Amino acid sequence: MLELLSPAGSPEAVVAAVQSGADAIYMGFGEHNARRGAKNFTDEEFDTAVRYCRARGCKVYLTLNTLVSDREMETAAKLAYHAAEVGVDGIIVQDLGLARVLHCLLPDMPLHASTQMGIHSIAGVEAAAELGITRAVLARELNIKQISEIAHRSPIEVEVFVHGALCFCHSGQCYMSSLIGRRSGNRGVCAQPCRLQYSLGGRMDDYPLSLKDNCLVNYLEQLERVGVACVKIEGRMRRPEYTAIATSIYSRAIKEKKPPTKQELLQLEQAFSRQGFTDGYYRGEKGPNMFGVRTEPDRDINKLYSAVRKEYSGTELRRVPIKFYSIIRENDESRFAVEDLDGHRVAKSGPVPQAAQTQALTESSVREQLYKTGGTPYLCTEVSSVLDKGLYMPASALNEIRRYLLDALTEERKKAPKPTVGKMPRTPLNINILGRPKLIFQICSEQQLTMYLAEFKPDYIYVPLEILVSNPTAVVPFAERGAVPVAVLPRVITDDETEQVEQLLRRAAKMGVEQALVGNLGHIRLARMCGMKVRGDFGLNIYNADSLQVLTAADFLSATASFEMRLGQIRDMRKPLNTEMIVYGRLPLMVSDQCIIKNSAGHCNCENSVMLSDRKGQSFPVFREFGCRNVIYNAHKLFLADKRDEYMKTGIWGARLMFTNESAEECVRIAECYVERSKYMPNGITRGLYYRGVE
Repeated sequence: MLELLSPAGSPEAVVAAVQSGADAIYMGFGEHNARRGAKNFTDEEFDTAVRYCRARGCKVYLTLNTLVSDREMETAAKLAYHAAEVGVDGIIVQDLGLARVLHCLLPDMPLHASTQMGIHSIAGVEAAAELGITRAVLARELNIKQISEIAHRSPIEVEVFVHGALCFCHSGQCYMSSLIGRRSGNRGVCAQPCRLQYSLGGRMDDYPLSLKDNCLVNYLEQLERVGVACVKIEGRMRRPEYTAIATSIYSRAIKEKKPPTKQELLQLEQAFSRQGFTDGYYRGEKGPNMFGVRTEPDRDINKLYSAVRKEYSGTELRRVPIKFYSIIRENDESRFAVEDLDGHRVAKSGPVPQAAQTQALTESSVREQLYKTGGTPYLCTEVSSVLDKGLYMPASALNEIRRYLLDALTEERKKAPKPTVGKMPRTPLNINILGRPKLIFQICSEQQLTMYLAEFKPDYIYVPLEILVSNPTAVVPFAERGAVPVAVLPRVITDDETEQVEQLLRRAAKMGVEQALVGNLGHIRLARMCGMKVRGDFGLNIYNADSLQVLTAADFLSATASFEMRLGQIRDMRKPLNTEMIVYGRLPLMVSDQCIIKNSAGHCNCENSVMLSDRKGQSFPVFREFGCRNVIYNAHKLFLADKRDEYMKTGIWGARLMFTNESAEECVRIAECYVERSKYMPNGITRGLYYRGVE
């Protein structure tokens, strides 16, 4: 049966989820989870919550699904170790380095790849499995055919989000909140800029980035049939009553294998929705119908919340099956025991029974007293008794024994098995880079590949795979001057797109291209299968030395430091692998399966970009990417030419200039600045996050 995984953003939400039928909950603890804005838990609250769940047979998964800096790694590891001691059943991670550390420190602890890891193909699942991951949470953008293909072939468990908020951007690839407000979604404090108003050339009265909430309650049987192990409800930032409503409806649908009633669907909508729900990604029907905004709650919502709150907080709805045993013999101490289905067993001796003066004990009367488990987390299913005739024992004694046994059983169930403890992995080595960083140009259009730009003799030229194959002669001037051509792979390549990308890669390989830039774990094998060596792009979110070590072990040639890091963090990070940083360009804010261009124009017009404008008048260029996806770029250009001495001291191997919508002439003028031939400075520049950092 499908495991139902529910959100718990507060101690009350734990009770709401467990009592409403969750098979497992996920909860944050400390500062390293993707919902730092939720109430989360103190040490004492966390321990209490885990034990509460263990007693009632509900699993607990700890969310440590944010990027972790080198200085934070030890703290995150201690949090995980403490959680293991208390008895959590798994840890959800995004950071490659943290996954490495936890796999070494807690070798038997199940690790789940967060949706922030961007797993959208079977190759991504297999790559995660090689890191020691035991469950992959798939990207929300996948349709049922893609989910089915992955689930059937996956070497590990697969989990799917079935209810709750949909981000406009692929999870883990959204940098909009951090770049415009220093609040990083990858660090757990997203400001949700996708829920704001934007203009696409008209009035500021549209919400082109705000998707309706996901609702797949009608597809649970299908998901179970194709091999999905777990379905997940989103919402740690929402009220406990929301958790209770969503959990109870999904739980009944799974257990009874029936679609929800109209009343239940109405309750889901009342609890939280954005102009209703969508199943567009699941059905593969993307477009304007998937968009919506939060409206004023229904007037009757407080009545619904009040009724739901009474239901989950007033009694024990979660009942663990148990069996009692009793032996009551003449002239001997009575003996009692209780046992659950997990093998926990507690015994207790009772008083010596007396000879009955009037009414003697019977198996029925013993059973009647021991069956009284109301108000406890237990449901008695059987009482097995050995009883001599003509004996008497007061009902109060049997009741006291029953209460003792149940309390003792609860304490046994709360106990966590002692975790297997390994060692922290060795600190990664630090390679010293001699000389100036390699000069790297990355282009976005064929028009930027000019002879004039080639004259700067970059060490590497990064070119989108499609352009590289469609116009191979354009990179010849660069190659003739010593530049190594590198094929840039799209950040998202689903299984049904793999064959097309493979064909392009093989054509590029025949042209003599030997290297590929990958921004997703799932693309490594694809590139290598086509005979290419790999370099790591920013999409891998490299935020610490341990993540670099993961890529080193995977034989990467180089990696790109996250542009959410400060210069000081990059400088202090040990670098066992050649590390580059982006020093110029419009940084990508979002990559989405939604097509803003088509939604705006009403028809496919991918050759032309559009401008997305916010309330402050900032304009964000939107470009097409492979698969008719859209990438939103920053309004301002990262510019560090005048800070060359500072970024040169960070120990980087390469400095990348990333050209997006610049003209060919503008590319040349920018390049002149970075080789110190000019003092030119473009308008509308930013220093990115290299000096400000993120929360």
